[in-house]
Amino acid sequence: MALKKRNKVNAEFNMSSLTDIIFLLLIFFMLTSSLVAPNALNLKLPGDSSARVTVSETPPDVAVTRSGSFRFNGKTISRDNLERAVARLARASTKPTMTISPQRGTPVEHVVYVMDMAMRYHVNAILATEQ
Repeated sequence: MALKKRNKVNAEFNMSSLTDIIFLLLIFFMLTSSLVAPNALNLKLPGDSSARVTVSETPPDVAVTRSGSFRFNGKTISRDNLERAVARLARASTKPTMTISPQRGTPVEHVVYVMDMAMRYHVNAILATEQ
């Protein structure tokens, strides 16, 4: 009796396990992307307007120099005193507004520091730049 074993190798690849893994990864990334909150500043860019706006008083100005020092209404001020001045401005009116005018070549970190401070105290900040 000469019985031969048939050992045929199956060359097919089962894709069902791979599709399950891809589906689970898709669900994972969809869930985690909805939980991540972006950490960014809400900037309002200037636009064209046909309406004329009259301002009764000029808003306080925060000038930022290239070296990182600050000037509030023309007077040199430290970071702590600037924060106190912005907090005082926020308490003084219902819709506080200030302008931020950096020198040409000022590092962005210094300007963002002032913008972040204005956002924390709910002060409208107008970024004055040169063309």
